[in-house]
Amino acid sequence: MNVQVENLEKNMVKLTIEIPEEQVEPALNKAYLKERNRIRIDGFRKGKVPRQIIEKMYGPEVFYEEAANILIQDNYEEAMDESGVDIVSSPSMEIVQIEKGKPFIFTAEVAKRPEVKLGQYKGVKVKKVDTSVTDEDVEGEIEKERNRNARSVEKEGEIAEGDTAEIDFEGFLDGEPFEGGKGEGHSLEIGSHSFIDGFEEQLVGKKAGEETELNVTFPEDYHEESLAGKPVVFKVKIHTVRSKEVPELDQDFAEDQGFDSVEEYREDVRKRLVDIKEMDARRQKEDEAIEKIMDSSEMEIPDAMIDSQVNTMLKGFAQRMAGQGLSMKQYMQFTGTDVDALKEQTRPEAIKRIRSSLVLEAIAKEESLNATDEEVEEEIGKMAERYGMEKEKFLEAMGENERENVKRDLNIEKAIDLILDNCEEE
Repeated sequence: MNVQVENLEKNMVKLTIEIPEEQVEPALNKAYLKERNRIRIDGFRKGKVPRQIIEKMYGPEVFYEEAANILIQDNYEEAMDESGVDIVSSPSMEIVQIEKGKPFIFTAEVAKRPEVKLGQYKGVKVKKVDTSVTDEDVEGEIEKERNRNARSVEKEGEIAEGDTAEIDFEGFLDGEPFEGGKGEGHSLEIGSHSFIDGFEEQLVGKKAGEETELNVTFPEDYHEESLAGKPVVFKVKIHTVRSKEVPELDQDFAEDQGFDSVEEYREDVRKRLVDIKEMDARRQKEDEAIEKIMDSSEMEIPDAMIDSQVNTMLKGFAQRMAGQGLSMKQYMQFTGTDVDALKEQTRPEAIKRIRSSLVLEAIAKEESLNATDEEVEEEIGKMAERYGMEKEKFLEAMGENERENVKRDLNIEKAIDLILDNCEEE
């Protein structure tokens, strides 16, 4: 393998990767074995047409695309390592040459990790945060805990704010159902504002077993032009309604929480709130300090690196939505947005995350903050425990890149500690 590196503008790099010709023929044969079942030629059974016959009829290039995919998949990771470039984005690839008897050549344009010109990172001034806990804070936390322990009970009466209704729904525009407007067995908390404005409000007062029609209007700036500003009708069937039954704050409740008395429980809540406020104060100091360090530092972030971060964040968001029973398509339908709009909304936070990571990594490098092998092993052990796996099996599942990421994260934590230890509160 031969890898040539060409530096482009704005921390982009073009890798030209040449794979020896002796790897091309095996890849073409793999492509033939994978594709032969979908090629039919009279006189031959399905999947039994010889490769030479197929290539004679359709040309040798019939398997080039699949062979190229195989060659890229088998060689790109090694090419990244050989390039010596710290790559921080997905590649944009282009095939330059694929032909029998010749080397396979392709290019990959990628972003490399930008260099950072650090500003002041010691003695950063941050606001002092009040960590005192009031009686009102304690009672408020206890109220939250009571609500978290509330029983969900099926009710026969009217739907009220805070109730959860299990519904089927289908939306109609001018009497015709529209795409993405249908759902079955969906649990909807009234007052959560997860559906289009006016939908949840009209369910208040209805009862389980009822079928109703809700009239709502999509926003004027709705991404789907055919629905923007249009009045629609949702036909809704209400299967069940459940409400919360909140327990009293008494001896039984305190004992359920693991305490001998209500006062002992209150004292524990106060201690926990102090810990939480102190952690929040540290986080606020951290955010403010890093923000100031980023503002005084210089770096040029390639667009491809930002795009990769945006896609990662949206993938995580989609997983969280799925956990709530909503597909991304339904989420966009009900919130009046689309993929491009979501990417644009996510972009500023993606840039901030990248800048923060780059600055912290640069500080760790400047201060020679390197996690030891023992620290990495200890962190991996904690990770294995969180996933309920034996450490040895967890280590087997980890690749070298994942191990390096653990070390990088620990180095970043050391950089944060250094910043906070040297902050000046005002």
